[in-house]
Amino acid sequence: MVRASAKNFANVAIVVSPESYPGIIEAVSAGGTTLSQRRELAARAFAHTAQYDRAVATWFSEETLAEDEDLPEHLTVKAERLASLRYGENSHQRAAIYTRTGGHGIAQATQLQGKEMSYNNYVDADAALRAAFDMVFPAVAIIKHANPCGIATTAPNALDPIASAHLRAHECDPVSAYGGVIATNGTVTLKMAENLKDIFTEVIVAPSFEPAALEVFKAKKNLRVLQLPADWKQERMDVRLVSGGLLLQDADRFPDDVASVAKDWELVTGERPEESEMTNLIFAWKACRAVKSNAIVLAKNQATVGIGMGQVNRVDSCRLAVERAGDRVVGSVAASDAFFPFADGPQVLIDAGVKAIVQPGGSVRDEEVIAAAKAANVTMFFTGERHFFH
Repeated sequence: MVRASAKNFANVAIVVSPESYPGIIEAVSAGGTTLSQRRELAARAFAHTAQYDRAVATWFSEETLAEDEDLPEHLTVKAERLASLRYGENSHQRAAIYTRTGGHGIAQATQLQGKEMSYNNYVDADAALRAAFDMVFPAVAIIKHANPCGIATTAPNALDPIASAHLRAHECDPVSAYGGVIATNGTVTLKMAENLKDIFTEVIVAPSFEPAALEVFKAKKNLRVLQLPADWKQERMDVRLVSGGLLLQDADRFPDDVASVAKDWELVTGERPEESEMTNLIFAWKACRAVKSNAIVLAKNQATVGIGMGQVNRVDSCRLAVERAGDRVVGSVAASDAFFPFADGPQVLIDAGVKAIVQPGGSVRDEEVIAAAKAANVTMFFTGERHFFH
């Protein structure tokens, strides 16, 4: 009936929302609606019925995906504008934030204080969540321009696990952490808030905050404080727009059980490390997923000490990670998001003092890479799985 009325807009004024009532009352009082008004009402009516159809189609698509795991033939995304933003990535670009029906992510977070969120704030906050929630133990990720400048879990026996994780993440690259975006996978405590007093931070996002921590943050009026919805969860699928269409893929996720992450790794050289060192290698491997490719992560005691990211060749990422780590590189472990095409990248790490490397393997020159590690008595694992992040 709504569609039929909208099609006959030349003679019928179709109203589908109470928001239109005042205008209709005014028009009727003045003698009746105009053709222009009825055309606008028809447009709203078709949008209303289309929204209903999208909801039904999405329900069927999701049911199909759950049953047979095939990607849907038709994809419908319903979103409503939450707010207009001051601008996009740059000041000459328009932008807005939309919430998706059924969403449980950064778009549904509650802002507790601070300046208006920007486009870049949302992008960085989402990247920070991706990194922090990959970890099982209390963890903190610090992000700058969608790349981590520090990821860490809590130190053993720490009295305040989240505050400990933050300090260790910050130590990775304090210079880059200036003006960064922070995410935690646990409650922000008073101690962590006090540690942030003298560190310029754009955004902090977490599942919850101690009241005393929020009191400390009040002194930093520009700091944006976001609390995740209680039902927050990582997305099951990734969607990316491309010109003329979009790409859909399964989200790159890790098992919740730490031990199962490494169950299929192949030890290709050296001796299998002790459990604590295996946990460190698993941490480096998981942290690597949050770094833009080509990605190299150096870690000690489940904290990053050097990160090389976004380079167009892997050896430059190795050099960058080593440079960022400085003396801390000695005795660290390394993770690479994809295989080493040559032995030169691992050699940079080996010469700097890395004692173990985890990487996917699969290069035609794997034997050369293995030989370089073996000659230096460096442990190396092949995971058989890569974690590109573009």
